[in-house]
Amino acid sequence: MRITIGYIVESIGYVIGAQGLIGFVSLTFFGTEWGWLHKVVDLPSAANLAVLAAGLLLVVTGIRTRKSTARQDPGPA
Repeated sequence: MRITIGYIVESIGYVIGAQGLIGFVSLTFFGTEWGWLHKVVDLPSAANLAVLAAGLLLVVTGIRTRKSTARQDPGPA
C-alpha cells in the first residue's frame, strides 16, 4: 500500500512542479501566463519558484516512501 501511495505522491509532485516551472519561465521570459495554475490563482514569478520547490519536495517524499517500503518488505515468501 505504501508503494502505491509513494507513486501517487510522486506523480502529484511532478504535476505541481511542472506548473511552477512553466509559470516561472512564462512570466520571467515571455511576460505571459502558461499552464493551469494561473487560472486558479495569480502568483508572481517568485511564488512560482516556491510551487516548483513544493513539487520537488513531493517527488522526493514519494520516492523515499517507495524505497523505504521496498527495503522493509522482502516480498511474498
